Order: sequence, then C-alpha cells, then structure tokens
Amino acid sequence: MRMTTDSIEPLAQFRHENARVGVYRSAAMAGRAAAIQAARLIQRAIAEQGRARVIAATGNSQIPVANALVEQNIDWQAVELFHMDEYAGIKPDHPSSFRYWIRTRLEEKTHPRVAYYLDGDAADLDREMNRYSELLRAAPIDLAFVGFGENGHIAFNDPPVADFNDPAMVKRITLDEACRRQQAGEGHFRDVASVPEQAATITCTGLFRAKSWICCVPERRKAEAVRNALEGPISEACPASLVRRHPAAFVFLDSDSASQLSMREPA
Repeated sequence: MRMTTDSIEPLAQFRHENARVGVYRSAAMAGRAAAIQAARLIQRAIAEQGRARVIAATGNSQIPVANALVEQNIDWQAVELFHMDEYAGIKPDHPSSFRYWIRTRLEEKTHPRVAYYLDGDAADLDREMNRYSELLRAAPIDLAFVGFGENGHIAFNDPPVADFNDPAMVKRITLDEACRRQQAGEGHFRDVASVPEQAATITCTGLFRAKSWICCVPERRKAEAVRNALEGPISEACPASLVRRHPAAFVFLDSDSASQLSMREPA
C-alpha cells in the first residue's frame, strides 16, 4: 500500500549543529520521507539551472529510499546520476556490483539524462579514477545521498582511511575488516573472504562538495554509528560525523537506528 504524506509524519524532529534530523516509525517511512525531500531538492535544482547532478548511495539501507524515489514527480531527463564507490576488480553485472545496483534500481526505472559509472574493473584503475574525478568536477553536485556504515563510514571512507581534508576527489582504498563484515552480513557475498579487499570511492571532500546531503540511516545495526555521528566528536574516527558540518544535511532515521540517541532538541 502506498503511504500518504500524512502517514509519514516523524515521531521526532530535532537539529544538532547543521544536521536536521527526523525519526520515523519504520525504515520504509524514513526512506519515503527522504525521497520526498530529495525530490524537492532535485526539482529545485532543475528549475534554477535546467539540470540536477546527483550522487546516489547503494546498499540494503538505501533500498527504501530508491523504491520511493522512483515514484516521485522528478524530471529525470534533466538528471545526471553518479554513484559513489565500486569494488576493485568486480564486473558490472556482478550482483554485488554497485553499478548493477544503480542500474537495476534507479537507471532502468527512471531513465535519467545520463548515468555515469565508476568502472571498478578498469585495466588502469588510477586512470579511471582520474576520469571520474573530472566528471564530478565538471560542474557542481546538487545532491548526494550519504548513508552511514556500521563502522561510521560514508561511501567507502572507512575510519582508517577517511580524511576530511583529502585533496583527491576519488581514491583507491583498502576496506577495513568491519566494513567487509558488513558487506558479507548484508548478504552481498557468501563470506568475508569473498568481499574484495580494495575499492574506489569518492572521498569525504568529494562528497562534501554536494550542495545538499540526504542521509537515510535505518535499522538497529546502525544505532551505534548514528549515535557516534550525531553525538560524538566530529572526527575521522567516525566519518559520518561530517554530517554536522555540512550546510544542508538532512538525516532520516527510524526508531531502531535512533534508539541510542539522547538528544531531542527542537528542529
């Protein structure tokens, strides 16, 4: 059953530093609320400049957002779509490839003007990262969907490699053990040993360039990361804490992911 706007009123709304936070009853409600706000931002960019450049996030926690986003009233022919990371060496038709996720959940359902893919199995990955960096730098990014990993990562900027002052737009990283456990735990790979050890990712500074962030972070397994991001120090030890510095960041939680928060300041 399709939810009405009235059915997704937040249980709580508050603001901490720059982060505007809404807590919803379920992951589906949080995802729909995130998609509605994202559609407003995308349509505003199109109205003002004739196009919108959007970085999409992937992973199980982003499925409710993607499902709701494709139902929104968006002029997709004016949207340029990017994704934020890809495993090194993985083929585009591998079911755990982020290119596959974006293609099947967004591109094939919305038909944007263009979808730019980061080729993780390029013969020369450094050259491919330079190519993708230039695409990102070619014009401002209007919106980035930024999920939080269980270890607090954003994109594949895990705590050991995250750099809030990174000079690069895209870089090659080695996934930390917690991140690889998450990928296996979500069912993308049969075990941790099957998860690729390296990936290419948009950096923290690359993500921060986006004019707005939409952060949908549901599920109890993300509760500690949410608490650290919103209530802990702003630090590369929890890369998601960068959300509190971004000038236009919207965070959508469900009651499970918000369960460890103590703050409840008015929005």
